[in-house]
Amino acid sequence: MTAGEAGHGDPPARHDGGPRPGTSFQEMWRELLPVGRHPGSGGYRRYAWTGADAECRAWFRQQAEDRGLAYEVDRNGNQWAWLGDPAAGDAVVTGSHLDSVPDGGAFDGPLGVVSSFAALDELRGRGVEFARPLAVVNFGDEEGARFGLACVGSRLTAGQLTVEQAHRLTDGDGVSLPRAMEAAGYDPDAIGPDPGRLARIGAFVELHVEQGRALDLSGDRVGIASAIWPHGRWRFDFRGEANHAGTTRLVDRRDPMLSYAETVLAARREAELAGAVATFGKIAVEPNGVNAIPSLVRGWLDSRAADQDTLDTVVGGIEKAAREYADAHGIDLDVVRESFTPVVEFDHALRDELGRILGKDTGLKVPVLGTGAGHDAGILSGSVPTAMLFVRNPTGVSHSPAESAAEDDCVAGVRALADVLEGLVRR
Repeated sequence: MTAGEAGHGDPPARHDGGPRPGTSFQEMWRELLPVGRHPGSGGYRRYAWTGADAECRAWFRQQAEDRGLAYEVDRNGNQWAWLGDPAAGDAVVTGSHLDSVPDGGAFDGPLGVVSSFAALDELRGRGVEFARPLAVVNFGDEEGARFGLACVGSRLTAGQLTVEQAHRLTDGDGVSLPRAMEAAGYDPDAIGPDPGRLARIGAFVELHVEQGRALDLSGDRVGIASAIWPHGRWRFDFRGEANHAGTTRLVDRRDPMLSYAETVLAARREAELAGAVATFGKIAVEPNGVNAIPSLVRGWLDSRAADQDTLDTVVGGIEKAAREYADAHGIDLDVVRESFTPVVEFDHALRDELGRILGKDTGLKVPVLGTGAGHDAGILSGSVPTAMLFVRNPTGVSHSPAESAAEDDCVAGVRALADVLEGLVRR
């Protein structure tokens, strides 16, 4: 597919008096803010290949067309807006994602996409001459909220997720990824590795709200990422015996909920001892009746640590405790690693270049910090030079409606991204 082509089923750009070239960050932000927002929780439910996702994608396309950028959708459903000829290669790419976790916040992902368009406007306002092509990208299904695997769009592009694996992904209602894509008007048979596209990219810079308080504690508005902690997701299946909650004696029960509950507490202990994090944030229970002892409790563990040895120790300790609890209660236990991402060290030369660009006028040293959160930049790092900028989050809260960033900090992030892009596209 050449630049400017829309993918099959791609939502038409809106013509509703939306933003025009030079629209401010604040105006773009206000327009995107209501999309997919749940009226009860105040959080966002922008899941892959749903109506809210289609609205976000239409918004992205409108931004591209309003700026006269060449718009395209790649074989994996990722959206691209190009300034200059993509075929020229050595392109500078920026962007993030627009989907959300269940009842997530407004900033995780969208801040990077909105800031990218705003930074492009800033560069044009400065009269920058572009020696390299520039693109803004919206990667699809980054959060993995619907199909349980994060960064599907970038993983497929980088060849870290096979077509067969992708076709086996299903959501909580049993709808497969291919069915969901087809229902949204896209061709699931087209997905797969895209080395030709990656070969066009000379550098990828992703701006993201910080998912922690390091910048707030240091008093800095913007930081540079050093690395992404190794992290993964493990499924724990505790199988017992369903029975009547009112007539079955406690000593006669094989209740998997007990083993699961003890494992949740063990996860907290193991993480605290190692200085890591471990969270059981999702659970499925069968038969899921108030007056029924469960036959199955399925819990998903998310664990992350600063290095691989520590992560192995934490997850190994949790599994060991879970098996001991299961044996004590007569419960069968299966543990399956569903996904894993090793430590990602961002390209040192590009990282140092970002620091030089951002500090050249002020002489200040921009803080460099690690993160426990996964990102598309981490997935792409094995294929192209990648870097990340973080914008201060005053509370550190993320994946929650309470996620926030001050407007002044967001504008500072746009300015920092524009400075970085200017330094890179002029080379």
